[in-house]
Amino acid sequence: MGPTNVALVRLFMAETDLREAQRRLDAVTKNVRLQQRKVEDLTQRHQTAHSELTHLKAKTGEYELDIKAHDGKIDQFREQQAQAQTNREYQAFLVQINTHKVDRAKSEEESLKLMEQVEALQKEHDTLVAQLAAEISKLEEMRSSIDQRVKELTAEVDAARPNRDTAAEAVPVKALDTFNRLASKFDGEAMAPIEKPHPKREEYICAVCNLDLTLDVYNRLHSRDELVMCPSGNHLLYIPADLPPEKAVHKPKEKKTRGRKESDLAAPVPRQTLATSVVPSIEQEEEESDAASAEMNVDAPANHDAPAESVAAENK
Repeated sequence: MGPTNVALVRLFMAETDLREAQRRLDAVTKNVRLQQRKVEDLTQRHQTAHSELTHLKAKTGEYELDIKAHDGKIDQFREQQAQAQTNREYQAFLVQINTHKVDRAKSEEESLKLMEQVEALQKEHDTLVAQLAAEISKLEEMRSSIDQRVKELTAEVDAARPNRDTAAEAVPVKALDTFNRLASKFDGEAMAPIEKPHPKREEYICAVCNLDLTLDVYNRLHSRDELVMCPSGNHLLYIPADLPPEKAVHKPKEKKTRGRKESDLAAPVPRQTLATSVVPSIEQEEEESDAASAEMNVDAPANHDAPAESVAAENK
């Protein structure tokens, strides 16, 4: 692969290491974070209840002051009524006294309602205070129990971050922007290796989405320095280390023609190779033998007198 793709793969590996370390840290602190949210929720509820309770108590105080004011007016008008000189003045003060009594009764009724609300809200407030104290204590215990592990994982995250930053510096700006956009979209999975599902077939797929890729994808990644994206998942493709050219590109084996050895040419071919060829072989040998005898008779010198002399000798 070209330098841009090589740099991208290094960045992808560093990004993966950083995110894996962060995931391990998040997994360890998950329960703590859940407990923290619970404490925050109870704290919010406690603050709301406390604010509402304070408001109701202040409202109850206002009604109590209003009742006292009505009582003061009633006492004042009663004194004036007692000093009235005429019936008309007496009736006028009586109307004022009755009006303040009605207003006082309304204020007293509202005050009683608020006092009931204050009492109920006070119980809820006290319960929240107790729950909040218990959950805060539990949170502190959880933090103490995982404190050492959190420190170790935090150190791993801090160690992986510079490697990622260094790898990013080696990637061209446009390619880095593309990588960061895909990493943000796919939770770090910005790149995907290509795979060859059949060892004897020159076919390739995306390892993430299993989409069939074009046949020239390996050649493009291997010989050119360009960004190649999966058509389906929009991941940047790269060649994994376990897929070198000799494994990725299938070359059919050449058929070798086996030549005859000199020993094979010099070796005599047996005449009888099957049981059915035995009889013809014997007949051929007899014919060859008769032909040889005939040749010997033809080549021998003619001696016509020899038989006669031989007969005479036998007669004697």
